[in-house]
Amino acid sequence: MNTHDENRTERLLKEVLPPVDPEAGPGRDLWPAVLRRVDRLNQAAQPTIQSKPRWVWFDWALAGGLVLVTVAFPASIPLLVYYL
Repeated sequence: MNTHDENRTERLLKEVLPPVDPEAGPGRDLWPAVLRRVDRLNQAAQPTIQSKPRWVWFDWALAGGLVLVTVAFPASIPLLVYYL
């Protein structure tokens, strides 16, 4: 890009974009709206309270597979501990 193109680009940008006031900010305070949205999301994400955790078959299958791997390959125990 040569100097002529740079000057032309600069002039076009100055024509299209309005000058920015360094003290300009949002027209209103946005923090209360953010807090309302976070509260709404937290209320929607509240889990239902159960008396005890529910274990499904897949959890038991993973636990059994982990036991089988550690029994069949005892050298894998440090690797499993590292990832757990």
